[in-house]
Amino acid sequence: MLDLINEFIMATVKTGYSNKNGDVTKKHLNFYKARSKYIGAIIPEPLFLDKGLRELPTQMGIDNDLKLDGLKELTDTIHQGGAKAIAHLNHPGRMVNPKIPGNYFVSSTEKACENGGAKPTALDTTGMKMIKDLFVQASIRAEKAEFDYIELQFGHGYLFAQFISEAVNNRKDEYGGIFENRIKFPLEVLDAIKKATNLGIIARISGDEMTPNGIKIDEMQKFSKILAKKGVNAIHVSAGTVCSTPPWFFQHMFVPKGKTWQLADKIKEVVNIPVIYVGQINEFKDIDEIKNRTNGNFIAVGRPLVADPDFVGKYLGKVIENVRPCLACSEGCLGGVKSGKGLGCIVNPLVGKEDLIFEKTQKPKNIAVIGGGLSGMTAAITLKQRGHIVTLFEKNKLGGQFNLAYLPPHKQSLVKIIDYLKNEIIDFNIEIIQREATIDDFVKYDEILIATGSIPQIAPIEGLKDYFWAEILEEHNIPENTRSLVIGGGLIGIEVANMLLSKGNKVFIVEMMAEVARDMEMIERKLTLKALQNRDVKIFVNTKVRKISGKNVNIEGDNLKQTLEDIDHIILATGMKSYNPFGNDIFKKPVHLIGDANKVGKVQDVIENAFQTALTI
Repeated sequence: MLDLINEFIMATVKTGYSNKNGDVTKKHLNFYKARSKYIGAIIPEPLFLDKGLRELPTQMGIDNDLKLDGLKELTDTIHQGGAKAIAHLNHPGRMVNPKIPGNYFVSSTEKACENGGAKPTALDTTGMKMIKDLFVQASIRAEKAEFDYIELQFGHGYLFAQFISEAVNNRKDEYGGIFENRIKFPLEVLDAIKKATNLGIIARISGDEMTPNGIKIDEMQKFSKILAKKGVNAIHVSAGTVCSTPPWFFQHMFVPKGKTWQLADKIKEVVNIPVIYVGQINEFKDIDEIKNRTNGNFIAVGRPLVADPDFVGKYLGKVIENVRPCLACSEGCLGGVKSGKGLGCIVNPLVGKEDLIFEKTQKPKNIAVIGGGLSGMTAAITLKQRGHIVTLFEKNKLGGQFNLAYLPPHKQSLVKIIDYLKNEIIDFNIEIIQREATIDDFVKYDEILIATGSIPQIAPIEGLKDYFWAEILEEHNIPENTRSLVIGGGLIGIEVANMLLSKGNKVFIVEMMAEVARDMEMIERKLTLKALQNRDVKIFVNTKVRKISGKNVNIEGDNLKQTLEDIDHIILATGMKSYNPFGNDIFKKPVHLIGDANKVGKVQDVIENAFQTALTI
């Protein structure tokens, strides 16, 4: 069993906040301290067992005794908030990051991941003994550092799963073949850890790898019964493999919510120990649904606690505020880690900056914010929180251009950030003037924030007259069963193309660069391009539109000259440029350009810019 103050556990989320040595840093302590107040337990990011087994250059480690002081400081910090600390131990096997110098690659097999990666060496008994010792020593250190439990990663395509999965393990010895052989090495490691420490153990599994011939639920039911007999305290049920089904691994918004809960139900049917439910549990109704399924279970939330450190506290009624929503987009949390910037969040600019002192102003000012998009609303809320008097001008709907962002297929969760900011505007009683602002309006204000966003860049194409921009995504604009040309293959162009496809249109994409969807988040890019490929979208790269004559469009590229005939609609998606209709010198008062009006960027960039600007006033 698990001895926690409540049923909520923070699932492990990679932060990238360490140094190259893998030490616990102040950034870690601030991050986990902010999330430890209302929760039963926290599972910090995966701890590497050996410096040659890192997934990130800045991953936290538990590979030597020199790290004990830092790890002890981490567990102390977590305990101060009332939560238990759980050490997540994992050997990536063939999924070790090949870009990190000094990393080495072993597995049950010599097969590389089918989606790319280094070719591993198949482990022999000597190598397996060394790995067993790595886990034992790490477990002993976890106990010395006063972790309360250990979580062992048996799923997600990592080393133990590489033994268990029939799709990977092609060994002919006692560790390959039938199910009982494939689970033998993972269980040997479990037994060794139980012998070496007194810590309770949580087993994390993939109930289904969502790949042909991979791990399936029937085998995981058998495995879970064995784990329960061996004294495991709980089973944490997820899905997918980081190798071939990363959308399931990351629980991206493109995968259906609730599938992992169904898998957990199946495990619960066959074991009498707690089961931990996880996977896109980012709304209160999700928690209620899971709690009503069966009793005695635990609920793990990861990214919702990144977006809102008080997510659980708000569910429990201990914090009475709007919930800052997790959008399940992976843009900030995965994108920031992959880029080396560290964990961030598109909806929460304080992630990774939890030590930022949010000071009330000593000299309140009367401030006008022009534009009610994401940046304008963020700035208005932040300024009001700091004690300023704020008026927000917006001639159309609050949310600005982001009102188009949630219209393409699978993107509906994005509307939640607009709804959250609207609710904050209401709760902070910020005045909204619903018309276009003019210079004459600014006389009574001390400072002006311009958040008028961006407008499309119009490509100089001969004959270009009638065209749409992203507003074609709106229900009253979207055509059906036509031939449509999208000029520009960036984020907007690809999303428009995907939406057009959903309405039965034949779609052509012309992109002047060498590839499309360059600015898309990694998982979304892969899935969207696959959808385009499967539906026979004609994509021309390194190609320009030269001339439009009625319904005929002349395109030209490397060794290509072609006319696209009978084009019913043209959608221009050739980029955006900042828009400021006022100029910067308004009655000699301080003027601040924020969001896209300052510099066209992604959602996280414009929210961050607005937030930081509001802190300086």
